[in-house]
Amino acid sequence: MNGHKTTSNGNGHFLRGIYHRMPAYPYVIWMALFVVIPIILVVVYAFTASDGKFTLNNFAHISDYAIVFGRSLLLALIATIICLILGYPVAYVLSKFGQSTQRIIIMLIMLPMWINFLLRTYSWMSLLENTGLINRFLAAIGLFNLINNIFGTDIRHLQMINTQGAVILGMVYNYLPFMILPIYSVIVKIDKSVIEAAQDLGANSSKVFTKVIFPLSLSGVISGITMVFVPSVSTFIISKLLGGGTQILLGDLIEMQFLGSAYNPHLGAAISLIMMIIVVICMSVMNKFGEGEEQTVIL
Repeated sequence: MNGHKTTSNGNGHFLRGIYHRMPAYPYVIWMALFVVIPIILVVVYAFTASDGKFTLNNFAHISDYAIVFGRSLLLALIATIICLILGYPVAYVLSKFGQSTQRIIIMLIMLPMWINFLLRTYSWMSLLENTGLINRFLAAIGLFNLINNIFGTDIRHLQMINTQGAVILGMVYNYLPFMILPIYSVIVKIDKSVIEAAQDLGANSSKVFTKVIFPLSLSGVISGITMVFVPSVSTFIISKLLGGGTQILLGDLIEMQFLGSAYNPHLGAAISLIMMIIVVICMSVMNKFGEGEEQTVIL
C-alpha cells in the first residue's frame, strides 16, 4: 500500500510539473524553429562545400574581406559611441521629469519607430542627396556662393549621401532609441534613498553621478550598447541606401553571397558564423565589464 501511494504521489508531482511547464513549450518550439535550427544550418553550410563534403576552404577566403570586417566594426563602434554620448544625457534628464511628462517624451522617442524602417531611411536619402532639402536650403541662403566667392571654388552642393558619415547618421537615427530606453529604465529605478545617503555623506552632484548613479546604471548602458552595436554591425539596408553601395558592410557582403550575383551560400554562412562569434565575444566582454563596475559603488 505504501509503495503504491508513493508511486501515485510521484506520478502526481510529475504531472503537475508538466502542467506548470506547459506555458513554456510554445516558446521552446519557437526558439527551436527560428533560432536553433537556423544556427545549425549556418554551421552546416559553413563547414561544407557545394558537394556536401566537409571543408575549411570557406574560412580560408574570409581573409579576403578583412577590410569589410574592419569597416563594419569601426562604423558600428562609432555609431554606438555617438548613441551613448547622446542617449545617456537624454535618459538621465528624462528620469528627472514627472511621470506624465516621462510618458509623453517616451512616446515621442518611440514615435519614429512606428514608421517602417525603410521609409525612415528613404527620408534621410531625400534630405542628404545632392539635390536634397539640406543642400537646397544651404544654396537658398547663399552659403555656397559665399564660399565660392571667398575661396574661388565652384561648390554647388555638399557631398553627404554615399559616404561613411551618412551610414553612421542612419545607424544613430534608427538605433538611438535602443540606447535611451534601457538606460532610462534602469536610472528611473535607482533608489532615491541611496542618492540621499551619498549626499548626506558629503558627496557633491558630480561625485554622486560618477560614484553612485553611473555605476548603478551600467547594466542599462551595457544593454543599450549591445542593442545598438549588434544591429549596426550587421545592417545592410542603411549602408545600401545611404552608402550607395560604396560602403559595403558585413550585412551587404552576406546578402551578396545568398542573393547577389556572387552566389555562394557556403561562404556567406562562414562569414555569418564569424560575425556571430565576434558579436558574442564583444557581448561577453561588455557583460563582464558591467558586472565588475556594478560591484564598485564607492563614495
